[in-house]
This record gives sequence, structure tokens and C-alpha cells, in this order.
Amino acid sequence: MSAGSVALIVPSDFGVPDLYELGIPAAVFGTPQPDLADPWYELWLCGTGSSTRGTGPGFTLHTTHGLDDVVHADTVFVSWVPEEVIEDNAPVPPELVSALRKAHDNGARIVSQCVGAYALAAAGLLDGRRATAHWMHTALLAERHPKIEVDDSVLYVDEGDVLTSAGMTAGLDLCLHLVRQDLGAHVADQLARRMIVPGHRPGSRSQVIDLSVPPDNSESLESALDWARTRLDEPLTIDDLARRAAMSPRTFYRKLQASTGTTPLQWLLNERVARAQALLESTDLSVEKIAGLSGIGTANNLRHHFLKQVGTSPSDYRQAFPRKP
Repeated sequence: MSAGSVALIVPSDFGVPDLYELGIPAAVFGTPQPDLADPWYELWLCGTGSSTRGTGPGFTLHTTHGLDDVVHADTVFVSWVPEEVIEDNAPVPPELVSALRKAHDNGARIVSQCVGAYALAAAGLLDGRRATAHWMHTALLAERHPKIEVDDSVLYVDEGDVLTSAGMTAGLDLCLHLVRQDLGAHVADQLARRMIVPGHRPGSRSQVIDLSVPPDNSESLESALDWARTRLDEPLTIDDLARRAAMSPRTFYRKLQASTGTTPLQWLLNERVARAQALLESTDLSVEKIAGLSGIGTANNLRHHFLKQVGTSPSDYRQAFPRKP
């Protein structure tokens, strides 16, 4: 599948938090990975002002495009709105709202990080949809835009043509989710490995870790999960994982849910579906064989869970990501 162009909205003035969130999509989509996919994404830095540069604390960022170019992009990223929009309920700059509406009408995929959701909301792109932002700003977003179903508990929300994420590193989870959609699970996993981050954190994972759970035994928990990933084709139970982590099943359940936002059985299913995706992309094995190797059991079971989690059938997924000769 084609990677396409990504327009990253760069404000004329920004600070360190904004730079971090600008840097995430820039790193994912702006660094070619020819051994993983060629061509890679084409990143456009689209400035919001008449100047071709954005200024931060002690540096200048030169932009290559302006807001007029946003309408031609395949994907548009917004990770910023002026501070007065949040603090003083000032309007989102009308030129940004207009650019987002035109891009969406032209078929672009519109993506926000953190408070960028306020720009999508001002453009009317979130009305009647589920959306998220950084948990510190979700209550205000819901108050100002009652037509939006604001979810403050998740890392990101995928509504197809419009996607929103929480702040900071949740934006990286969403970027890898997009790479997984566009270029396949293998490419996304390899890119995550190069960036030394988890290959896949589902959007449903909680933004806020339960700090009431003491952070002990974290190494044994991760060790047990790594052990399970090498045995997904085996009939694993919660007792097996808890025993490997040297915990009681109840303690293991609680710690895994606090760490990942999901239950042990759902974690296993997520890992098995991801394994099936990688096998569909990289082998010519039958769906029945892949179902066995991924631990899902039968081809019918694989089709059921694949359709529910990935949104398509295993055979259609394989056709979307043909193997290289």
C-alpha cells in the first residue's frame, strides 16, 4: 500500500512541549526507511504564518510548505493550538480551521495529538464522533463541544478518516498505528524496534497508570510477557503466566491491567492477532496453519477475531500487503 504525503502543521511560535509532539510525527514519517518500505512517507512541514519559519526556544525551524498546501496531503497532523484557545476560550485561527475542512473534504485523513483536538473540534470534524486528548484537557473539550463523545481514558481513537490521541508519547502510539494500517504489521514492528518502543499499544489502553499499584516485580512481569510471546502457539493460561512471573494469579492480573490497561486474556488475544498479521504479510502459509501458529486455533476463529480487531478478513489483509519477490 502507498504511504502517501503527511502534512505536519507547524505553528509560527512554539515551546518545548510542542516541539516534542512535533518531533514524534517528524521522526516517524520524515525519516526514510527504504529497507522497510520504498517509497516511504513524504513529510511536509506546513507553517501557519506568512513566514517560512517557526521559532522555538533558542532555534528556528524552516518550513517547506504553507497552509494552502494542506489540502493536497493524504494525512494531516495537528498537535497544537494557540495557548489562548485553551486558557481564554479564544477561537482557533480561522485559516487553520479552513485548511482542515478543505483537506478533509478532499479526502485527507485528519489526525490530532493532545490539544490539536480543539482545532478538529472547531472545524466540526469531531461532531457526533468519539475522540480524545490529553486527560488534563478532555473535560474542557467536552464542555465546549458537547456534540463530541470525549473519552479521557484511552491513548487514541481511530474513527477512520479522523483520529485523535492523548498527549506526549501517546502520539507515537498513534503514529505507529497509522504505519501498521498503511504499510503492515511487520513494517510497524520493525520501526518500533528501531525506535526502542513497544511495537503495538492498542488505543484502548489507559492514559493514566494506576499509581496505587507498587511498581515492584516489573522485571518479572515483562519477563513473563516476553516468555509468552515466544509460545503463543501453546495453550497458555493466566496461571501459566502468573507462575512464570512468580506471582499469584490475582496479583498478576492486577499488575498486568495496571501496566497495560487490559486483561491477561485480552493481552494474549492482541498478541496472537498481531502474530497472525505478521505471518500473513511474510509467509505463504494457509490461514489454517497461521491460526495454529498464532495460537488462535482454527481458521474460523482467526477470521472472527481478525475481522473484529483488524476490520477485514485474513485473506483480504494478505492481498493488501503482498510479499516482495
